[in-house]
Amino acid sequence: MLDVVSPPLSVNVFKKFVVLWVKSRVYMLIQRFAKLFFGCLAAVTSGMMYAVYLSTYHERKFWFSSRQELEREITFQGDSAIYYSFYKELLKAPSFERGVYELTHNNKTVSLKTINAVQQMTLYPELIASVLYQASGSEEVIEPVYFYIGIVFGLQGIYVTALFVTSWVMSGTWLAGMLTVAWFIINRTDTTRIDYSIPSRENWALPYFACQVAALTGYLKKTLNCSAEKFCYLLVSASTYTFMMMWEYSHYLLFVQAVSLFLLDSFALAQTEKVHEVYKIYLFSLFLGYLLQFENSALLVSPLLSLIAALMLSKCLQMNMKKGTFMSRLLKIMYIYLVLTITVTLNFLLKMFVPHKENEHLLKFIEVKLGLNTTKNFTMNWLLCQESLQAPSQDFFLRLTQSSLLPFYILVLIICLFSVTQVIFRRICGEPLKETVKLEDGRIGERPEIVYHVIHTILLGCLAMCLEGMKYLWTPYVCMLAAFGVCSPELWMTLFKWLRLKAVTVHNPFLLTFPTIIGFSLWKEFFPRIMSELSELQEFYDPDTVELMTWIKRQAPVAAVFAGSPQLMGVIKLCTGWMVSSLPLYNDDDLLKRNENIYQIYSKRSAEDIYKILTSYKANFLVIEDSICNEVGPVRGCRVKDLLDIANGHVVCEEGDSYADSKYGRFCHEIKMNYSPYVNYFTRVYWNRSYFVYKINTVISFQS
Repeated sequence: MLDVVSPPLSVNVFKKFVVLWVKSRVYMLIQRFAKLFFGCLAAVTSGMMYAVYLSTYHERKFWFSSRQELEREITFQGDSAIYYSFYKELLKAPSFERGVYELTHNNKTVSLKTINAVQQMTLYPELIASVLYQASGSEEVIEPVYFYIGIVFGLQGIYVTALFVTSWVMSGTWLAGMLTVAWFIINRTDTTRIDYSIPSRENWALPYFACQVAALTGYLKKTLNCSAEKFCYLLVSASTYTFMMMWEYSHYLLFVQAVSLFLLDSFALAQTEKVHEVYKIYLFSLFLGYLLQFENSALLVSPLLSLIAALMLSKCLQMNMKKGTFMSRLLKIMYIYLVLTITVTLNFLLKMFVPHKENEHLLKFIEVKLGLNTTKNFTMNWLLCQESLQAPSQDFFLRLTQSSLLPFYILVLIICLFSVTQVIFRRICGEPLKETVKLEDGRIGERPEIVYHVIHTILLGCLAMCLEGMKYLWTPYVCMLAAFGVCSPELWMTLFKWLRLKAVTVHNPFLLTFPTIIGFSLWKEFFPRIMSELSELQEFYDPDTVELMTWIKRQAPVAAVFAGSPQLMGVIKLCTGWMVSSLPLYNDDDLLKRNENIYQIYSKRSAEDIYKILTSYKANFLVIEDSICNEVGPVRGCRVKDLLDIANGHVVCEEGDSYADSKYGRFCHEIKMNYSPYVNYFTRVYWNRSYFVYKINTVISFQS
């Protein structure tokens, strides 16, 4: 018999090794898949729950389901009313093409003025919403108003999901995403304006910007495979262009982002090729936006375009210089100064040679805001008095502190800044960056996506410290950065290394239990408050405005033109469809001048002057609001009538006291007295507790 030869011992060991290796790989793949699956599930669920929360809160606040159509539309105030009114017009049009044509050649909204409403008011969200409503066959399923606000609430859910993903990508754990969402909702007063103005452009645009930031965060990572990098690149491209089409001021926010990337690249903290690919995306989006926004000249004179052109030119100058020469070193040292100088010069030249109306009032506002100039102009002073354009109040910082957001943000920001400073110092000394940064290294500042977010939040924070309205751009990213820092093992290892705590390892339970404790404490303190908001019975009802709109629809001629405050004119246009003399929009110099002229009905001017102003705009009816005429504001100098008196020179200031200097009484008061000459020019046709409507007489005999 033949003896059976057993395999060598080394072969058995090798087989066991292969089996163990395969098992470990399978286990790792299953673990990664489970982590990815549950993370994505948590992100999507968070977004959906937030959208449902907004919808429920809106229903409890306005009782939409139990309101008539007119009462629902009154809840849209100011510019929101104008945006929704054009959405209604698109749905009423016989065809989509006809509706778009009527909006681009609109002469039925503002008297004596034909406007391209799509370009001037950035109505692309309404175009998309109307197409989706009609193409999806939703006419028989859901009312237009529910479909419209449902899209906005859905976008807010995407906004929250994008913030979740950004924090998750940065920290490596979706626990950071959960904490981001918690802080975002708890500080909802300071993270979003969705409660006050649903159709505002920022509510449509910022979710796309959040998606762009999430994709850009992944794109900047060093450890990224080729397919993931391509996906992030495509997502950055699509979201950047969409964001630019949704909001007229989007290129300013992209400019801030471009400055952040420029600083990141200047300190050699990111791959230059990736940063310049993002610059190309900006350039392509500007070009495509210029063409599809009816050759919008505002994009040509945008500081974003000037910065990109300066960066491209500076790059060519650097490439043409031989390495190691004196000029190349000097150019490298002066690189930032060179780019900034070229940017300012190009922007100045473009504004000289390109015809534009790029919000000149904004430049004047900045001059006055910075104390470089003074003015008595009504529009400038009215803008300065707006709460959103004031410096943030102490209550803002108190709210962020009470939710523990601000303290953790400051802690994370300080750690990241110190780490980035160390990295920059090493780069100056000639030490190259590591290709892969290990957790044990404790070098959070060498990760380009982290440095980008640090710079970005600092720039946005500087803007938020000047203008309270900018907090809605800054605070969401404060939530994201703070949550990332609290949940990031790498950040804590950086701190522990500085403190020389060698006993601390990556497996320390503190790295998971600490954010869990924070989340639990937030849930215990703020969850009951959030639920009480949904259970609290609120009611928004304005019977006087309902009565006014009903009277206009029943009694006023179809061809009538109404004059009054811009905010009220927006509601009249939405609820009745009648033509108005002004609109609550502040990106057009002619409309701003109209608003100032029609606001004179609350000034101390003669009946004849007011009559000439109103008839110059072909107005037939005048609406006086008692709330403006008898306004008692918290800041005396910021009431509409006070600003008008200053602009008209009807106030004399001597030794700190103000004295009236006009031979006429306040028009809105005098007209209610029904005596000559007011009754010769105006005839009262309707009134209630809040509004007085006067018909503007057509035949007047002027007497000196």
